Amino acid sequence: MSDEQLTPRERRLKIAEAFTKKVGSKEARRVKGKTQQDHTIWFGLGMFGVVGWSVAIPTLIFTAIGLWIDRTWPSRFSWTLMMLIMGVTLGCMNAWYWVKRAQQDIMKD
Repeated sequence: MSDEQLTPRERRLKIAEAFTKKVGSKEARRVKGKTQQDHTIWFGLGMFGVVGWSVAIPTLIFTAIGLWIDRTWPSRFSWTLMMLIMGVTLGCMNAWYWVKRAQQDIMKD
């Protein structure tokens, strides 16, 4: 039955039920978050570490490759700068993947 065929009272009941479900799921998630002891300050610092290293390592590797290309085959373009930008971009995409994955794990629980 579509919303246009419902009476005003039935529409209000439908909206109230949806609101109750939404509040209930948020409350259940809040209670679970309070009881879950895995996510302490150390977990948060560890996530900062994962994000930091997932950006830093590709940046350093790509910069080193750019330096090697610049020393081996000199050109008018700075391969170091181009590879630095590529490394930062790849690192940010990598960090985004890990944060998204952690968020999905939290939402799944």
